[in-house]
Amino acid sequence: MAGLEQDTLGAFCRDCPVDLPPTAAGALSGTRFAVKDVFDLAGLRTGFGNPDWLATHAPATRTASLVERLRATGAHLVGKTITDELTYSLTGENPHYGTPLNSAAPDRIPGGSSSGSAAAVAGGAVDFALGTDCGGSVRIPASYCGLLGLRPTHAALALDGVIPFAPSFDVAGWFARDARLFEVIGSVLFDTPPVSALPRRLVLVEDAFELLAAPVAAALAPALERARELCGDARSLRVSADGLAAWFEVFRTVQGAEIWAERRTWLTTVRPRIGAAVQERLDWAAAISPDSAAAARAAHWRIRAAVRELFDPDEVLCVPTSPRVAPPRDAPMDLLEHDYRKQAMSLLCIAGLAGLPQVSLPLATLDGLPLGLSLIGAAGQDMLLLATARQLLSVDT
Repeated sequence: MAGLEQDTLGAFCRDCPVDLPPTAAGALSGTRFAVKDVFDLAGLRTGFGNPDWLATHAPATRTASLVERLRATGAHLVGKTITDELTYSLTGENPHYGTPLNSAAPDRIPGGSSSGSAAAVAGGAVDFALGTDCGGSVRIPASYCGLLGLRPTHAALALDGVIPFAPSFDVAGWFARDARLFEVIGSVLFDTPPVSALPRRLVLVEDAFELLAAPVAAALAPALERARELCGDARSLRVSADGLAAWFEVFRTVQGAEIWAERRTWLTTVRPRIGAAVQERLDWAAAISPDSAAAARAAHWRIRAAVRELFDPDEVLCVPTSPRVAPPRDAPMDLLEHDYRKQAMSLLCIAGLAGLPQVSLPLATLDGLPLGLSLIGAAGQDMLLLATARQLLSVDT
């Protein structure tokens, strides 16, 4: 890479310098990329956003297969990027390693937990970067930093060599500034050619847009109209009879129970140093009862089936990525972790619970700050979303 000493973005892991050239030429030749510090690289420790995790885990014995696939098609890996602590946050503020710079809004947070990856791409240090998305950790940084970001169909991409978080929702995703490159990365990772088809209909999710304040809705309106024009037809629906806030409770209960199951032994044995916000969330997860977890899992599968029946494979749902632009870097923790997180997760949980792909598109701004509009596709229609993203971002504005 350009060198950690030149990392003015605060995006890269300083205790883990990486420079892994491509292993073969291919579609990504000439590109540079970075990976979130949850992807294993053979011979190096994976830090997971916490110094005690880094100290108590041995170096990886193999490299994550997604990283190897990118290198095998010409991409040069130049760094590991900072993640929120144990990936359990949406802010991008790590109490141990700092907050990466949001180049699109320097006085604002970058969003997490793939904060370093988003910051590295937004700041031009790399052409693209891998992140992970459980609750929204690619989609929120993409919106806050003015990037393209994809959460793929659940289980569509292999996660070997990636630290698990909440397996019912975990996916690997990526960020890019250029829509054509964004699509090529998908073609490489999904091992399928780009598609020429576009959605035949845009489906506006009314209960998602109802969560927005009027200025945010107005800022997204021109982007929404562009998406309507591209698809040529539109309709509206409501996804949740229970209300999206209730869906968020289902999501966070299933997620919390799985996180505690994955991390309990390490947390209770090592007793690591944990930041206040993440510790509060871990304490909540530890208190989830078996009955509550079982009820939430049953509701999850009902929601998953119901959402998948709402639209056809050649339609796309349209939702706001986030209810707001990036909050200020000095916003109070209570505001960020409670009000902002709950509001954002009420939107983000739709694709998460349904296991569907979602792309965040940098099509809007509010007061000069980036604001993403999202499309959600049917299961397995990731390449359709990437083609749609390319077409939307090629339209003159």
